[in-house]
Amino acid sequence: MEGRIVIVTGAPATGKSTVCALMAKHSSLPRSIHLHTDDLYRSLSKGAIPPYLPEADKQNRTVIEAFLEAAKRFARDGYDVLVDGVVGPWFLEPWIEAAEQRYTVHYLVLRASKETTLQRALGRDKLDEATNRKLVETMWKQFSNLGCFERYVISTDDRTTAETVAILQEKLENQSNLLLPLPDQKI
Repeated sequence: MEGRIVIVTGAPATGKSTVCALMAKHSSLPRSIHLHTDDLYRSLSKGAIPPYLPEADKQNRTVIEAFLEAAKRFARDGYDVLVDGVVGPWFLEPWIEAAEQRYTVHYLVLRASKETTLQRALGRDKLDEATNRKLVETMWKQFSNLGCFERYVISTDDRTTAETVAILQEKLENQSNLLLPLPDQKI
């Protein structure tokens, strides 16, 4: 049995990691894995560029493509693969190609209001407050209007983690958020 690739994305502090961990633990498939893109970024050593900087684009594409290859391998072995990271439309081309290769790829974009996102993010210790605020505001804006990809958005405002997970699991079961190689999806 082939597994699924489930991309859970959105701006920082929208609940991606928390949701992915729970979805992997309670997957309807016999095996699952939570692939956390931050782990691979932390593994970059010499020559690493902070991923939020414009000059990190090539590095970021390499990381995304490495995750895709890992996700495909696990899916071929029947795993439910929860990909947790920033995979905006600007990084979707290789994932759409995977869908064209007959992999089942779900795309779920978590979104909270700007105020909620900032409130959640500023409580973290990842970066200094000024850098964190700028990063979160920039990324929130990038995910605030996704054009033809708006249909993949799920609001996390006013929802508990359990409610968000239930909504995402329902979308997986009814396949309403499949990433399809549609001509109207402009990247």
